[in-house]
Amino acid sequence: MSSQPCNAMSVDVEDYFQVSAFEPHIDSADWDRWPHRVVANTERILNLFDRHEVKATFFILGWVAERYPHLIREIVDRGHELACHGYAHVRVTRQSPEAFRRDVTRAKAILEEVGGVEVTGYRAASYSIGRGNLWALKVLEESGFRYSSSIYPVKHDLYGMPEAPRFLFYPDNAPGLAEIPVSTIRLGKRNFPCGGGGYFRLYPYRFSRWALNRINGEGRPAVFYFHPWEIDSDQPRPADLKLKTRLRHYLNLARMESRLERLLRDFSWDTMENVFFNQSVA
Repeated sequence: MSSQPCNAMSVDVEDYFQVSAFEPHIDSADWDRWPHRVVANTERILNLFDRHEVKATFFILGWVAERYPHLIREIVDRGHELACHGYAHVRVTRQSPEAFRRDVTRAKAILEEVGGVEVTGYRAASYSIGRGNLWALKVLEESGFRYSSSIYPVKHDLYGMPEAPRFLFYPDNAPGLAEIPVSTIRLGKRNFPCGGGGYFRLYPYRFSRWALNRINGEGRPAVFYFHPWEIDSDQPRPADLKLKTRLRHYLNLARMESRLERLLRDFSWDTMENVFFNQSVA
């Protein structure tokens, strides 16, 4: 393992009721009426990382930071990187350039004030930056971000830009901003996700291990992500969800933490900042 590149571990900190798939069922005005589980779940993750001596990047909603500043300070105090996930998990595809600028600058300011550190990384809600709104990358550059991890180079019914580069690149319209996609594996003429989320719960673990080993074997660091609610099989369940939504959201939640244990043992991990900017990357 020591001869392989160090990979970037990341956590998108949002609560179960804030996922994009639940938008038709839970209005954002009602979020405070649902039981909040993000603190307990994130603390479980922090303890998991401590056991494996792993540092990670936490992309956090400004909405969460406002309500739970002690959680943000705990993340920083434990040596992890603080990064921005926007304010209220609104997809960039639903924002104008002006609204997006207000959103990211508001969230960045909240996180920096609460965490006491500079925030230079951003990840869009539901990977909602793609060919139709690349202007958002320029806004991020102008707003003081160093990197984004918001373009997913896959074909998906809700997001994706399959023609985008699979590894770190500097966009033509924002040359001072690095875009760092979540990892994919190239099979034939198509990219397949292998960097976490629902795919990590869906595929057998051996597929994820094989795919990440293949990326590392090419001298490349992988980028992995997951959410706090993905280790929480006891979370409340909204009524009237479509079958596809239920399958995507709840599949193998009870197995997620044990799979993460294996992942943390099998590979080397660090923050996005350290992997891509503070050490030599092939």
